[in-house]
Amino acid sequence: MLQILPLPGDGPPREAARPGRRPLYGVAVSRAIEQRAAATLPPHTLMQRAGMAVARLARAWQPHARRVGVIAGAGNNGGDGWYAAALLHRHLADVPGAAVCVWAPGGVQRLPADARWAYEAAVAAGVRTVDTPPDDAELLVDAVFGLGLARPVEGVWRDTLRWLHAQATPTLCVDLPSGLDADTGRWWVDAPVAPRGDRLTLSLLTLKPGLFTGMGRAAAGEAIWFDDLGVPADDAPTAWLQTTAAWPDGAALRRAHASHKGSRGDVLVIGGQSPGAGAGVGMGGAALLAGRAALRAGAGRVYVGLLAEARDLPPCDPVQPALMLRTAAAALGSELPQRAVVVAGCGGGDAIHAHLTDLLARCPRLVLDADALNALGPIAAPSASCPDVWRERHTRGWWTVLTPHPLEAARLLGTDVAQVQADRPGAARTLAKRLNATVVLKGSGSVTAAPGVTPIINGGGDGALATAGTGDVLAGLIGARLAALDATSPADTAAAVADAVAAHGDLVRHWTSPWPPTATDLIA
Repeated sequence: MLQILPLPGDGPPREAARPGRRPLYGVAVSRAIEQRAAATLPPHTLMQRAGMAVARLARAWQPHARRVGVIAGAGNNGGDGWYAAALLHRHLADVPGAAVCVWAPGGVQRLPADARWAYEAAVAAGVRTVDTPPDDAELLVDAVFGLGLARPVEGVWRDTLRWLHAQATPTLCVDLPSGLDADTGRWWVDAPVAPRGDRLTLSLLTLKPGLFTGMGRAAAGEAIWFDDLGVPADDAPTAWLQTTAAWPDGAALRRAHASHKGSRGDVLVIGGQSPGAGAGVGMGGAALLAGRAALRAGAGRVYVGLLAEARDLPPCDPVQPALMLRTAAAALGSELPQRAVVVAGCGGGDAIHAHLTDLLARCPRLVLDADALNALGPIAAPSASCPDVWRERHTRGWWTVLTPHPLEAARLLGTDVAQVQADRPGAARTLAKRLNATVVLKGSGSVTAAPGVTPIINGGGDGALATAGTGDVLAGLIGARLAALDATSPADTAAAVADAVAAHGDLVRHWTSPWPPTATDLIA
């Protein structure tokens, strides 16, 4: 489980604009904060503080490590490593057999001023430099690349990172795991990311979006620590990190003594293609999972319109008989589409295609998931012949939520999965702007984006969610959260959707069985 931990003595994290959020700053804003602080502080102060933070965490995390190897890059990230090496060397000076060395594959001839100062401090302290990888180290400090990396790694640095990421030695990453793009979470190295429990990342000055989406969480290791280096950051964030799930609030529901099922909102799920509706493929379970999740999350009434003939409709859901079942045709022919939050597409198969135009034209509050997104492709592309539906929904003040995984997002954007994953926040923003919709780009570090709203990256969830049906559970949770929402501004809608995404990620936090959970387990 991902943790974000302030270093001892740093005090509690500052509150963000909404409870359960922390600001994330991309490369441009982080550099501006750094330059502004450096202009008001004595020379080299920030590098000194950074090196002290690295050394302090290294000692606390691996107190018995006697042989420490620092891999230093040719920029200021390397400078942080050089100064940390000086401090660690002094700390271990009287320990028998202890040694701190620095491997600088790119040399030290072109170090910037701050890094040059740190290098000279390390040499003066007696730190040993080596020309080959420190294979006997008990602790490695990755100080190769920081904010500056924005292209594929080649040459000596490629070989360095291949070696570094193949090591089983406990590794402390300075600011970012080397190879990670701070803005996007893109991995710029051809060495694979191997999720490990013996790797930590210490983010310095600011928390960066790339640490929490794309390959960031796998690369960062078991926890992300943070030290702001004593510099306040009041700039507008590049993104928000959702750290906790404040919804559902069971205590608040209990206190609402005068409430009733009608006041808790209605959800209508359209999906669940029956075997007779297509090519002999039945997917009714997906729609039922979404309905069960919505009911469990507090929606007052949940209706499931199955894409089936009346003769094929089961009398009830035996697991959750409170769900009200009907055919999709009966549901769409009633007043429900205007009243309820409509969650469409879960297990919809090819049968959902025939209903998509009606859904867009009649549902003021619409969540499109799974097969509805596949059906959406022809009218979502930039060259679509009928973009008026999106303009009309926006003009009416109606809202649409899309919940694509990377492949579905790639289809909607007319690109491929690799391009979507290379910049997940950018892909979510582009799709949201194009369709005037709130978009949840699912995956590691799910991104919620809406036009004019700062993206929200979810910090919860883990690999236990990578199983069939969990996306349907998320769609149901989003439906329930929106059913209870009064305000409908893009910011409020995005915040509510991000609440549901966080709650979905939290479902696996307390799972203790050695066996992975199924989607049904998560609802229960």
